[in-house]
Amino acid sequence: MDDVELRTEADAILAELVGAPQGAARLREDQWQAVAALVRERRRALVVQRTGWGKSAVYFVATALLRRRGAGPTVIVSPLLALMRNQVESAARAGIRARTINSANPEEWDAIHEEVERGETDVLLVSPERLNSVDFRDQTLPKLAATTGLLVVDEAHCISDWGHDFRPDYRRLRAMLAELSPGVPVLATTATANARVTADVAEQLGTGAGEALVLRGPLERESLRLGVVRLPDAAHRLAWLAEHLDELPGSGIVYALTVAAAEEATAYLRQRGFPVAPYTGRTENADRLQAEEDLLANRVKALVATSALGMGFDKPDLGFVVHLGSPSSPIAYYQQVGRAGRGVDHADVLLLPGKEDEAIWRYFADTAFPPEAQVRQTLAALADAGRPLSAPALEALVDLRRTRLETMLKVLDVDGAVKRVKGGWIATGEPWVYDAERYAWVARQRAAEQQAMRDYVSTDGCRMEFLRRQLDDEGAAPCGRCDNCAGPWADPSVSAEALTGATRELDRPGVDVEPRRMWPTGMPALGVDLKGRIPAKEQCSAGRALGRLSDIGWGNRLRPLLADGAPDGPVPDDALRAAVAVLADWARSPGGWASDGPDAVPRPVGVVAVPSLSRPRLVESLAQGIAAVGRLPYLGTVTYTGASDPHRAHRSNSAQRLRTLSDAFAVPEELAADLARAPGPVLLVDDYSESGWTLAVVARLLRRAGAEQVLPLVLAVAG
Repeated sequence: MDDVELRTEADAILAELVGAPQGAARLREDQWQAVAALVRERRRALVVQRTGWGKSAVYFVATALLRRRGAGPTVIVSPLLALMRNQVESAARAGIRARTINSANPEEWDAIHEEVERGETDVLLVSPERLNSVDFRDQTLPKLAATTGLLVVDEAHCISDWGHDFRPDYRRLRAMLAELSPGVPVLATTATANARVTADVAEQLGTGAGEALVLRGPLERESLRLGVVRLPDAAHRLAWLAEHLDELPGSGIVYALTVAAAEEATAYLRQRGFPVAPYTGRTENADRLQAEEDLLANRVKALVATSALGMGFDKPDLGFVVHLGSPSSPIAYYQQVGRAGRGVDHADVLLLPGKEDEAIWRYFADTAFPPEAQVRQTLAALADAGRPLSAPALEALVDLRRTRLETMLKVLDVDGAVKRVKGGWIATGEPWVYDAERYAWVARQRAAEQQAMRDYVSTDGCRMEFLRRQLDDEGAAPCGRCDNCAGPWADPSVSAEALTGATRELDRPGVDVEPRRMWPTGMPALGVDLKGRIPAKEQCSAGRALGRLSDIGWGNRLRPLLADGAPDGPVPDDALRAAVAVLADWARSPGGWASDGPDAVPRPVGVVAVPSLSRPRLVESLAQGIAAVGRLPYLGTVTYTGASDPHRAHRSNSAQRLRTLSDAFAVPEELAADLARAPGPVLLVDDYSESGWTLAVVARLLRRAGAEQVLPLVLAVAG
């Protein structure tokens, strides 16, 4: 078949894909170049094109052409369920049978595997996390590699640790690339890769298969109008959103930096009568599905989302993207705003930066690859164990938090130093080199991205040109549309009424403090005789906090108060008043001591404080103030034993933290006597709860000393 016939067939498939009459749809020349490279030349190609360029059309058309020529199914590695759902529906329009394997449909996996083996599936979409599953890696992946007709790596910048969104699960693709049969084409796609990431991904694609073809186009989106609106504080930003949301075209996305901020914004906008829905890491899968469908059908004005709604969500007529706070990377920012304006002539993109943004960047910044000593300690622990160790078991031996530990293990797995097996991880004994220079460069790159985001906010040059230059996009030039090119177009005004409502919403204190119910795995190995479920008679009860450090209401007030190095002093009056209000609401809630329900607890018999080495005046004044207002006896504090330094527990994982805290406190005799004379619930006051282990340890001591319940009240919680 010559090029003309192949092109005619490809265009006919495209028409089916987009639901157009035959002859009414035609691949653009750059799309056709990618399809021809895959189908005719069976090459490996990297396509770097702006969001909405039509990358999915390339691999669906190529799939249909290859399947008609006897090739095996296409395997698409795709990072988000939203993308998978969109793509399965798109494929069906062209008669392409697509199935997906991900964490949301385990009950379907066996049936899907059988369909693939019978040749009934044209496209198999796989989440990158599946690549690191032991069963999938050892049983399914080799079969796929042997039968795949086309491998597609979507959001391919995730492969590279130079990229803004490196995901170690993607590194498993190296093994699959090496195991593919000769002549199997590979397509990698991304909309956000600068020159260095492009070169890194192309090198990995071409390993053992010749040089990869790189097809890179201009990344400008002519439909986007970029702007920045600077407002004094979070209340003004929320009020601005409520005041101007209806002025933004169509429906869109409001991005927040944290789950707490997204939930706060959602609650306020709903109070103001806006049809909006949250979309965060805490949103249940069924609710995410409903939210996506509501946005696609324009039943909501906006989804209020974190980065959980990022790569892959496809709504061509999305009319706006607003950010409540600056992301830490201009490349990640451009990827998110690229959700808008794909199929419309005009879309508005606004950034509302906040003073707290950088504090939030720091809060979530603990993701760098660990120092060599901790990596070697992990390898030694696995080698010495003589059996597989789970991540929780490793936590008892290595002072790394769970997320960081698991990320490190995945990298070591791909590097060949460890292997994931049934029951956990083992060391392979293979030599491994710590690439300190590379890890340091990546850390510097993250710092440079943060500075670039500051520069984006403050620049008086073209904003689109600025973002394109961050992506090394050749030919970047002034857009003529943004607020710096064409003049400010977003009205920054906020009415007094809207500001009052937003301030009231953000001033409302009170979040739940969930207690610990289980001791961490592996404590006996650390010489601490605690394991399994915490006995009910020794547990801490559910408690309350003024706010989360990650929210934009009380979090903004509490972060400076609780920051490392902040001066100690009496609790601020507004914080004490808020704590009293939280306490009053708690007392009246179902199960509270001022409620009438059958589960109501007795009124607390007194207030006890957790001692603080860094903020003793803050904690004690808070406890004494609550006792005075609540007309409760102040019973004093538990004491430090001096056996260990509780500060060492800061930012440790659960096992290491508990080891440090397990013998750090004692109940003084006078306090124990008070509890024995008047048994009942006690309020336990502290400044901050990051993991809940301090509260759990102190509550256990107090309950053993006679407290019938321990009700924690803290200024702030993490998360």
